[in-house]
Amino acid sequence: MSEPKRTLNLFDTVMLVSGSMIGSGIFIVSADMMRVLGSPLLVLFCWILSGVITLFAALSYGELAGMIPDAGGQFIYLKRAYGKLTAFVYGWTVFTVIQTGVIAAVAVAFARFVGVLIPFFDEQNIVLSVAGGKFTISTTQLLGIASILFLTFLNTRGINNGKIIQRVFTSAKILALLGVIAIGFIIGSEFNYWGENIKLPFSGDASGETGFSALFGAIGVALIGSLFSSDAWNNVTFIAGEIKQPQKNIPLGLMIGVLLVTLLYILANVAYFMLLPALGNPEGTTVVERGIAYAQNDRVGTAALSAVFGNLSSYVMAVLIIISTFGCNNGLILAGARLFQSMANQDLFFKSAAHLNKFQVPSKALWIQAFWASVLCLSGSYGSLLDYCTFASLVFYIITISTLFYFRKKEPNAIRPYKAFGYPIIPALYILITLTICIDLLVFKPQNTGWGLLIMCLGIPVFFIFNKRKGNTDLTTK
Repeated sequence: MSEPKRTLNLFDTVMLVSGSMIGSGIFIVSADMMRVLGSPLLVLFCWILSGVITLFAALSYGELAGMIPDAGGQFIYLKRAYGKLTAFVYGWTVFTVIQTGVIAAVAVAFARFVGVLIPFFDEQNIVLSVAGGKFTISTTQLLGIASILFLTFLNTRGINNGKIIQRVFTSAKILALLGVIAIGFIIGSEFNYWGENIKLPFSGDASGETGFSALFGAIGVALIGSLFSSDAWNNVTFIAGEIKQPQKNIPLGLMIGVLLVTLLYILANVAYFMLLPALGNPEGTTVVERGIAYAQNDRVGTAALSAVFGNLSSYVMAVLIIISTFGCNNGLILAGARLFQSMANQDLFFKSAAHLNKFQVPSKALWIQAFWASVLCLSGSYGSLLDYCTFASLVFYIITISTLFYFRKKEPNAIRPYKAFGYPIIPALYILITLTICIDLLVFKPQNTGWGLLIMCLGIPVFFIFNKRKGNTDLTTK
């Protein structure tokens, strides 16, 4: 079996980490977070907490990546620690919900903002309606699918295509975000919104309750948006087999990429609160009257720039988000297929997914991933996809970081070029915080998170069926 070449350097690693993280979320989710919490300080707290949680996880993954620098990353860590069953359930969940769900959500966001420039692509422009309108397909969904297929095709033509796209689009969106932040700080300082915004208290939940229980639940719900926006940093571990000096570049790339994106996210939200009132009226006719909480279609970034540039800002921000989501999905598509290729090499996925084409990339894994992501584009809304992905991701982050403790005990003499910062306190603290968030989500958002949990559990019988059909009786070994 031919092996892919190691062509990605540290800069590419950082671009993959940060580019996979920065999609559309930073320009959208703060509106819903503001409606849930009512307090800009709490919104900023959630962004900071998400950044800290993500950094804790990245620091822990750095040790695992340095110790096991193999293609497949997280899947390989789980298989080596807990065996085939756990690894398969993870891979199954990544395929059915996490990776393909994020790709679908980002593709739909890409298409929604193309619709700002080209009105034909609109969620209300229905091209197919069946079952009395219960199932519809819009031009937005079709464009989202087209973007997935186009990026998949480009990535089947070689790793250099994906690398170039990632470098160009990630650099562009980092610079664009810095521009938004600069505008907020320079021009927003002339407004009086910041001082008034930070005085706003927690508004309470839907029933009007304002106690600790209500605050705890509201923070958990609000964190979905910021955690989703901070997710996908782990994708770089999937493509470890194509990174130069992975023992060094993956841990360093994780740390630099996560720190960079976290700082950008926090500053971007400060800029929003400097440019617009946090609360507003859903019936307002201007961006100032609607505020951040009721920004039209939750497009906070657009509303913030509108306070400075007027109607032109809609087009400026649309272009920015188109660039951001396109680059984000390139990284997700590029990395995700390597996980499914690794699963196939372990006889835990369709065997054809292990195939490398003449460009030394897993083209069949790329197309299998594209097919399912396209199906998800048709099956759910941005919000429901977000809930499924975030909950499932957090559960497996907990399980994966627990392998640190396993390996330290079972393989104390293994070569570790990098050791997790703050071990064992920081990994344990991450597990505790993230477990609390997962419980919170199950209690306060049971429907969508429950579906995510069900999909994960379905991986267990699928594993046994899959292995039985292959005649494999050794079902739980490593």
